[in-house]
Amino acid sequence: MASSQQVDTVNTTADKAKLAASVALVVAALVAYYLLAKQGPIAQWGGLLLGLGAAVAVFFASEHGKELVAFGRDAWREVKKVVWPARKEAVQMTAYVFGFVVIMALFLWLTDKTLEWVFYDLILGWKK
Repeated sequence: MASSQQVDTVNTTADKAKLAASVALVVAALVAYYLLAKQGPIAQWGGLLLGLGAAVAVFFASEHGKELVAFGRDAWREVKKVVWPARKEAVQMTAYVFGFVVIMALFLWLTDKTLEWVFYDLILGWKK
């Protein structure tokens, strides 16, 4: 029996406004980058980075931003639980994979050449 879980999403007006403000700040940062071209590269890049920084700050203040941070924390917590193989084990497994690939390549090549010989030389009589 499949269990159905209800997913609660919060789409408040304030959260939508934060996301819209974040997008508007990105657009404003790009516009500032091009409008400040005559002021020099420091002002140009400063305006771009300041606008993008403000957009990121506003995004992380929204519910979607908080969910992204929580996801990142959970993912990092899971990565810490992984037991990584020792160097010797990793080299051995890599050698096994390469060996298997070489054996399969030889097998498929031999199968291809055998079928080519059967079909073209024996059945159809197309000698090279």
